[in-house]
Amino acid sequence: MALHPVPPPGHPAGPPAGPSPTLAGLTLPRGGRTGELPPVHDTLLCVALPAFTVNAPHGQLTGQGPEGVYREGRRLVSRSVLRVAGREPLALQGRLAGADRAVFLGALRVPGDPGPDPGLLVERTRDADGTERIVLRSTAPRTCRLPVDLTLGTDLADLGAVASGRPGPELRASVHGTGLRWTDDGGRSVAVAADPPPMDALAVTGVLRWECELAPGSSFTIVLRVRAERGSGGATTPTGGTGRPGGHLLAEAVAEGDDPRAGELLRTSVGDLRALLQRDPAHPADVHLAAGAPWRCGPVTAEALWAARMVLPLGTRLVAGTLRALARGQLTGAGPDTGRIPGPLRDAGPHLPPRCTGIEATLGFPAVLAEARRWGLPAADLEELLPVAERCLGWLRRAAAAGGLVPDPGPGGPWRAETQAHAHRAALLGADLLDACGSPGGDDLRDTAEALRERFRREFRPDDPAGGGPAAARTPDGRTWPHTGGWAAHLLDTGLLGGGRYAPGLLDKAATEQVARLLGSPALDSGWGLRSLGDKEPGHNPLGHRAGAVRVHDTAVAVAGLAATGHEKEAASLLRGLLDAADSFGYRLPEMYAGHRRAAGARPVPHPAACRPAAVAAAGAVHALTALAGIRPDAPGGTVSVHPQASVPLGAIRLSGLVVAGRPFAVRVGRLGLGVVEEAAEGLQLGV
Repeated sequence: MALHPVPPPGHPAGPPAGPSPTLAGLTLPRGGRTGELPPVHDTLLCVALPAFTVNAPHGQLTGQGPEGVYREGRRLVSRSVLRVAGREPLALQGRLAGADRAVFLGALRVPGDPGPDPGLLVERTRDADGTERIVLRSTAPRTCRLPVDLTLGTDLADLGAVASGRPGPELRASVHGTGLRWTDDGGRSVAVAADPPPMDALAVTGVLRWECELAPGSSFTIVLRVRAERGSGGATTPTGGTGRPGGHLLAEAVAEGDDPRAGELLRTSVGDLRALLQRDPAHPADVHLAAGAPWRCGPVTAEALWAARMVLPLGTRLVAGTLRALARGQLTGAGPDTGRIPGPLRDAGPHLPPRCTGIEATLGFPAVLAEARRWGLPAADLEELLPVAERCLGWLRRAAAAGGLVPDPGPGGPWRAETQAHAHRAALLGADLLDACGSPGGDDLRDTAEALRERFRREFRPDDPAGGGPAAARTPDGRTWPHTGGWAAHLLDTGLLGGGRYAPGLLDKAATEQVARLLGSPALDSGWGLRSLGDKEPGHNPLGHRAGAVRVHDTAVAVAGLAATGHEKEAASLLRGLLDAADSFGYRLPEMYAGHRRAAGARPVPHPAACRPAAVAAAGAVHALTALAGIRPDAPGGTVSVHPQASVPLGAIRLSGLVVAGRPFAVRVGRLGLGVVEEAAEGLQLGV
């Protein structure tokens, strides 16, 4: 299986044999501690891929840990330390001013300041590409003449070396233009230019120096720009060149209503999703989401597919690019693996062997394509991607033929409940897709789904019919894993068919109610979201990715699935917890955070190495919020219906700037739980 970027701690990167694991598309050195990443939970990440900066809250880049300016997986600047009159400003505040920009405020007492009030304010604004604006503002009652020093440095280390704690020494600088330049042994170089030019540049120490004269109420501004170059026969050319993916790929959705936090979360999440857009280097017309920054900015992954699915209300163009990127890796030719999309193994918690994200992507591909068609995917994209979906469905039929269930990760199993949910949804939505496109095989897929459903209900039934959920997995010899966890949310996620109908699920009515009670129980609902493993289960770890941490993706899937099956009380509890957590994280949700039980006055505990922003977290916020309106489009059928949550857990809300059938869509849900479509494509009829 092909290896993708290194996951958070506890995730195997892939099989032990084969190439070194990768991080942000780069190879980690052999012997690096790939399971231990530098902590980033207390940093401010400015992201506009392929560039990002990792900033401490004080704003100085000290050269320690992962701090720095990065582009295309390489650290261009590791040190940027400002001193005024020989002292570092006192840090007052660091905050994000957008997905791609951070602002840092500091202060200094200048010589002669009376009392404790500082006479100099320092504001630093740093963009994702390393551009920095430093403004010194005087509030002193008299004119001050102050020396300003900026110490710069870099190791030009790749992100893999930074992650493994072996970035290498800082390089020696040379004076270049209006700033400094560094070049490594491989001919790579980076230059930092300053405006205004410094009065002095000391290459040995990497210092740029100015003398500024500040009258009362005046200011002095320095602008820094970072330029990376590659040497080739003595010439240099800028890195990159493909440009940033356009924000038009995702609509500018807006949420307004009784709870203003919903609007903040949606705005921040859309900004994070746009910041995580990246082009396929070999096919720059295609854009997909990076899994997350800083550690997972590499090739397209199953997480990117799930994220693209959850943001279908923002348009279908991102789904089309993501599916095309995944399609290029599909296995073809003869053999049992024909039609499968390769992917790395990922940790599945303390009780199960690693799962295969390639199987997730293979099963997700036809289901997401089918749903994208319902949201209005253009016919040309559908025609191009349909043969890939057909091959995925062929692999599914063969994989399930042996015993009616789909094994994961290999032919010997185990059979995971979550994988069966993905397979069942793929079979039913795939059959619907094939029928709609005039392709054969729909009836065979429905037979596959029926056989899978019957066997699942027989062999995954709970040991405790009064309250337990289905088994998490079983082996061919009949052993089961009864451990409860957030994976159960995927059993309620059945997928969208024509006419605004959901596909039948694996569970009957009684089992659905059991799963709903389980997802809403204190064992799984932490008060901040859904735990990946119940807090009473053996091996529970509040910071374990699949062992007890809150995963935003699972929580969002649970909110939507519970609402769709009529279990609004449980859905509302999880949604409110997610929104409260988002408030604590400044509305930029990490991919996961600790699953500690919520207590009065407490805040959610961050995971030290979780990506933030993360595609599935930002997309999960969109998914959970749009579930409030229950939008069910059928663009090919010319209809759209809304099924809002009658309990209106966030009060009245209006969602606008969404996209259905390629046109703007807006819906309002009143305090009585009634939904009204306020804007839609011409000719689109309101369904039931």
